[in-house]
Amino acid sequence: MAQFLTEDEVRDADKFVLGFDEKEKGIQQGTGQITTFNQLGIKGVSDKPDGWYIPDNKNAVAILLETKNSKEDIGTKKIVDEIKKNCQILMDAGWKKVVGILHNGYKTAGFLNNEPIDIPNEIQNKKYYIDLVNEQGIPTQKIYDVTRSINNNLHVNFGVKNLYHRMIFTACALVAQRYGARLESLKDRDFSMLHGQILSTLNKSLEDSKRQNMKLHILEDVYQKIEMNYTENQKAINDFIDDVCTISDCVNSNEWRGEDVMGIFFNEFNRYKKKSEAGQVFTPEHITSFMYRLINVTQNDYLGDFTCGSGAFLVKGMSNMMREAGGYDTNKAKEIRKSHLFGIEFDKEIYALACANMLIHKDGKTNLDQNDMRTDSACEWIKSKPITKVLMNPPYENKYGCMTIVENVLDSVKAGTDCAFILPDKKLEKASKAQIKRILENHTLTKIIKLPEPLFFGVGVTTSIFVFKTGQPQNGAEIFGCYIEDDGLETVKNQGRQDIKHKWKAIEDYWIDSISKLRDTKYNTAQWINPNEHLSYQMPEKPFEISEEDFKKTAMDYICFKNGIDTKAFGEKLLNAALYGSEVLSDDTGVNIKIGGGKDD
Repeated sequence: MAQFLTEDEVRDADKFVLGFDEKEKGIQQGTGQITTFNQLGIKGVSDKPDGWYIPDNKNAVAILLETKNSKEDIGTKKIVDEIKKNCQILMDAGWKKVVGILHNGYKTAGFLNNEPIDIPNEIQNKKYYIDLVNEQGIPTQKIYDVTRSINNNLHVNFGVKNLYHRMIFTACALVAQRYGARLESLKDRDFSMLHGQILSTLNKSLEDSKRQNMKLHILEDVYQKIEMNYTENQKAINDFIDDVCTISDCVNSNEWRGEDVMGIFFNEFNRYKKKSEAGQVFTPEHITSFMYRLINVTQNDYLGDFTCGSGAFLVKGMSNMMREAGGYDTNKAKEIRKSHLFGIEFDKEIYALACANMLIHKDGKTNLDQNDMRTDSACEWIKSKPITKVLMNPPYENKYGCMTIVENVLDSVKAGTDCAFILPDKKLEKASKAQIKRILENHTLTKIIKLPEPLFFGVGVTTSIFVFKTGQPQNGAEIFGCYIEDDGLETVKNQGRQDIKHKWKAIEDYWIDSISKLRDTKYNTAQWINPNEHLSYQMPEKPFEISEEDFKKTAMDYICFKNGIDTKAFGEKLLNAALYGSEVLSDDTGVNIKIGGGKDD
C-alpha cells in the first residue's frame, strides 16, 4: 500500500523537484500557504497558490501548483476548479501561457490556459513544463529540403543508384555523427576519410550493443557493401557533411517529438525509385501517431511491430513513452529504451535501416530481430516477450503472406493484447474462409477504421485499420466501423502528402475521442458491422437517380432498336436536316436559327 502523504509533505517535496527554491532574476517563485497573489504583485487578489513560478515577462511561461494529500482525488470538480481559478487570475493579469499543476504525491494533472494537457504522473522540474509549452517539434520542412539535397548529391555525385543504399549510407552517417564522429572536422578532406570515419565510429559505438545483439553486425555489413563512386568533388563531400550535421542537430534537439526521419528519407529518396525497388510502403507519420493513441499505448506498455520496416511505429512509440515518463533522461525512459520496444523485419537492408533509425532516435535497438514472421521461430520469439500492444503495417501482397503474418501475430501474443493492423479494405474478406474462421474463433475484431483513400501517396491502395483483442472469440459480436474520409493533408510536389495547413491535430483529437465512445456525431459515418456478413467498412450506396433526359434517351434508344434503326446514323441525319434545312438569320445581337424553315419541311 502506498505511503500516506500530507499536503505539506507533497508541497515541500514538489518545491525542490520543480526547482521553485531557486533564485532567478526577473522571476518570483516559491511555495507556501500564506502568500497571496496580492503579495506577488497582482493587486487586490487575496487567493493563495500553493506554488508559483511567475516571470516578470508576461509572454514567458508561468506555472502554478496546487497540492493535496495523497488520499484526495485530484480529478474532482472542486479541486480542478481551484487550480483553474488561480490560473485564470494570472491570465486575467496578462500572462499569455499559464501552466496549472495538480499533485497529490502519486497522481498529477496538468492544464495549459485551463485546458487539460498530458503530463507525467511524476512531478518534473519546471524546465520540463516550460519546454512542453514552448515545443515546436523539429522543422520537418527543413529536413525535407536537406534530404532532397542529400538525395541528389548521393545519386549524381556519389553514384549511389540503389534507393535503400542511399538511405543506409545517410543513416549510418547520422548514427556516426550522433556517436561522436565529428564529421564537420572532415570538411575539405578527401572521400576516403569520410567513408572510413563513418565505419570506424560504427565499429566503436556499437561495440557494447553487439555483445547484446549480434545482428547489429548487419548494419556494418550492409554499409560496407554499398556500391558508390570515389568522388574528388570536394563541394559534394562538404555539402553532404553539412546536410548530415543539420539533420543530426534537429533530431538530437529537445524539440524532437518522434518525427520519423527515415520516413522523410523514404518520401524524398523515393523520387528515383526503380521498379525493382517497389513493394516497401512506409507508414505515414501522422498515422503512426493516430494508431498509438487509438489503442491507448502508455509508458508501461511493451510495444511490438513484427514487420517493422524502418521502425516508424517503434520510433513514435519510443518518443511518446519517454515523454510520458518525464523526458529522455529519466530512469523510466532508460527502461523503455532497453526493454519496452520489440521489432521484427525480414529484409536484411530494411532491417539495417530499422537499426539505424532506432540508433538515430535515442537508441532502443537491442530488441530488433531479423526474422520472417511467417515462421515458427518468429512466433516463438514473440511468445518469449511480454508484449502488451501491437501496431503493424504488414506487406499487403499474398506472396508475402500478409494474412499468415496477421494470424501468427494474433496467436503469438498473450490473451487480451490490443493489436492494430493497417490492411487493404477488403483484405479479411478476400482471405480463405477457413483462415478467417480460425482467427475469429480465437480473437475478436473490435473496430474497423477506414482511412482516407489518398493516404498512401502513389501506391493506389485503399486501407483500413483493423483492431483486434486477442484470446477472446468473436462469438458474433458486432464490429464498430467509421470512415476518416479527410485527414487534412495535401500533396506537395516531390514531398508526398503533408499537413501544410495544420489541420490534422484537431481531426486526430476528434476521431480518437469519437472512436473511444463508439460514435461519430460530426460526419455520421459510424456503423455496426455484422461479422457474419462483412469484415470491412461498408460504404453507403448512393441512391438511384435518373433524369428526365436520361429516361427519354433510353426510351428512344429502345424504340429505334425495336424498329431496326441505327441510332448513330439517324442522329447524324436528323442533325444535318435541322441545321442545313433551317433558316439562318444574323444581326448585331447574334445568330438565330429557325428550325424547319424550308418549304419542303
